[in-house]
Amino acid sequence: MSAVAEKISAVRASILRRDPDQKEFLQAVDEVFESLAPVFEKDPKYIEAFERLVEPERQIIFRVPWIDDKGVQQVNRGFRVQMSSALGPYKGGLRFHPTVNISVIKFLAFEQTFKNSLTTLMMGAGKGGSDFDPRGRSDREVMAFCQSFMTELHRHIGADTDVPAGDINVGAREIGYLFGQYKRLANNFTGVLTGKDLRWGGSLIRPEATGYGCVYFAQNYLAHKGESLEGKRCVVSGSGNVAQYTAEKLLQLGAVPITFSDSNGYVLEPNGFTQEQIDHVMELKNTKRVRISEYCAFSETAQYFPGKKPWEVSADLAFPSATQNEIDEEDAKQLVANGVKGVFEGANMPSTNEAIEVYKSASVMFGPAKAANAGGVAVSGLEMAQNSQRLQWTREEVDAQLEKIMKDIFDNSLAASQKYGLKDDIQAGANIAGFLKVADAMIQQGCV
Repeated sequence: MSAVAEKISAVRASILRRDPDQKEFLQAVDEVFESLAPVFEKDPKYIEAFERLVEPERQIIFRVPWIDDKGVQQVNRGFRVQMSSALGPYKGGLRFHPTVNISVIKFLAFEQTFKNSLTTLMMGAGKGGSDFDPRGRSDREVMAFCQSFMTELHRHIGADTDVPAGDINVGAREIGYLFGQYKRLANNFTGVLTGKDLRWGGSLIRPEATGYGCVYFAQNYLAHKGESLEGKRCVVSGSGNVAQYTAEKLLQLGAVPITFSDSNGYVLEPNGFTQEQIDHVMELKNTKRVRISEYCAFSETAQYFPGKKPWEVSADLAFPSATQNEIDEEDAKQLVANGVKGVFEGANMPSTNEAIEVYKSASVMFGPAKAANAGGVAVSGLEMAQNSQRLQWTREEVDAQLEKIMKDIFDNSLAASQKYGLKDDIQAGANIAGFLKVADAMIQQGCV
């Protein structure tokens, strides 16, 4: 074994020894580690940078006590992992979900580091959240939780320090409550959160950005292959913000979105969703906050499949937009068998490493999350810029910037892949391009 190989092996062993039970984090690290092998072999100085990068600059865990509508005390756990400030203030969303733990938040913060680097904007990386579940809770209960959560979090964030945003179960309502409490505690009206309402510092296109950006990325990948979205049948998982706007942009660009899902099952529109039908899904999920099965009362053509995943549906392209590890090896084999030629990740790490190997073996186009779903944080960065200017850009300006950023991400990922002899392996290229920018900054800034 060469000296470089021994050093790589030692770093990998150190990471595993330090966090043996953090399976989501280790999965994310392992996926990137494999891709960076050519970089380490060519220039071993980057091994030490990676060894520092996988250890967060700061991990904050705190108690979140609050009172429910029955007057009963509830206690949740809050998290903020500030992963890297090499390129700018920490930046990344907050997730409220029962599955949230330190491993999940660390994996998300680690992925965010590469994603934010790829956007070309001046943003570091962080992620946070809580094991609080807002489903079934009243607005008052959600407000009580958010205010308690921000009472601790506000000590650690700021417009030039750490700028959180939304993620799963943290939408406009939650951002409003969080921002209001920060403003009260800090006596300061500043762009400390993104995803804000347009009337008090938000950006046009921000709600749409992750879904729109994922479709723009797919459009660039298809163009590279001499194809287009026109007429492509697309399976979309999830029914939240990312899935909704993925379907909307697919429809606008001539594709045919045919599914939405949630944890209980999926709904299929055999002839594709119309804009009116997508609008109804938005009403069900964003306003009424009910299960996707309720959609069938609105559409005579819809079919609902309880307890199933949409990956069993024949299609041309797949857009996993729900949550991590929603596609395992068997799901991936089913997608390939059903004729899917491209998988573009709107969610964070929705494919297991085994699933990714299936895609590659079948020569399926693969847009990894850290590249394909970077549109959300890209427009968050643009929202930060608008807040600094005390201006609001037009919808057309923001959308044009988003489309350009997603093209740049694809082009830079492709160029990095080709530079290291990996042809058009966009997954490896995204990891390499994202890593090198952060690693060079870390090396230039010293051992800190």
